[in-house]
Amino acid sequence: MVLLALESTRFFEGLLHAAQGSFMEGVLLQFTHHPWNGLRFWDLIQPGFMYIAGISLALSLMKQQGAGMKWSQSFKKLLKRCVWLFFLGVLIYAVHSDGLHLRLTNVLTQLSLTLLISFLIFHWSSAAQIGLCIGLLLLREVLYRYTNIAGFDQPFTNQHNFGNYVDLVLTGRIISEGWVSSNWIPTAVHTIAGSLTGRLVMSDKVKIKPILLWGFMCIILGVGLDVTGITPVIKRIATSSFTLVSLGICLWAYAWCYWWIDVKQHRKHLEFFTIVGMNSIFIYLFFEIVGIRWFNDYVFALTGGLMKIVDMPLMLSAIISSLCIFALEWSLCYFLYRKRIFLQI
Repeated sequence: MVLLALESTRFFEGLLHAAQGSFMEGVLLQFTHHPWNGLRFWDLIQPGFMYIAGISLALSLMKQQGAGMKWSQSFKKLLKRCVWLFFLGVLIYAVHSDGLHLRLTNVLTQLSLTLLISFLIFHWSSAAQIGLCIGLLLLREVLYRYTNIAGFDQPFTNQHNFGNYVDLVLTGRIISEGWVSSNWIPTAVHTIAGSLTGRLVMSDKVKIKPILLWGFMCIILGVGLDVTGITPVIKRIATSSFTLVSLGICLWAYAWCYWWIDVKQHRKHLEFFTIVGMNSIFIYLFFEIVGIRWFNDYVFALTGGLMKIVDMPLMLSAIISSLCIFALEWSLCYFLYRKRIFLQI
């Protein structure tokens, strides 16, 4: 959430412009999405979001079970949350200067569906859930490779794949950058894997080694599909190879965090992130709706005008303005944190 907030302030964009032609330009490109076939650090943010949501789901459901809550009560609570997530995900992209647009690619919209799937199979055995994950990845491959819809029969070509066709039918338009609504099918694997991780963490079993092993297998299989040319790694249409590689990295990242924080008890200096994480939905909606559409430009105009007085270089002024926006957003989260006000849906 901290990285997403920084990105929304144009911080990485400003650094990238400042670093053009230098070694740092290649480093900062990692904070942008890969244009098509390949993988950058920024392509892992959304899978990580959905994976952590799965872990949170597992911890929440196990807590509810411990309190004696019935399955039907948990289902109603989860269904209400999913409806809100879907609505908010649509709302974020709905308002444009030329009218209302229906766009179903936002992470909240996708998460509303993947959380529901993860909930419905939560009590399945681990083997059965893993089997469903494999089935979802195979379903995605079949839909893209064998539907043979005229003009949309090229599984790995932007504007001509099955996902583009689905968006054309559902929303009446195709997104030029290549993002597709049907990504929820393969990325449900991220949320289900998170749920399985949460169950493992709450059990008495060995935790870190299995997570690392599953991460290794996912990365090897995903990279293997890409380098052999069977299925390229493409984040924008969530190919099965991308899903596997990104999931493997998420598993490794979580294993490291679990070892460092919970096992080794390194819990100092984490409050900075906790303050944002405790109101993740609120701050996400704030910088996606209020920030991008009004707040950012207002602060840029204010800080830019002040720094123009002292003849601050334009690029440095833009970077400082971005940091000012982030500081204000973090302060808002801090205020809510101190007042014990947390947005929950």
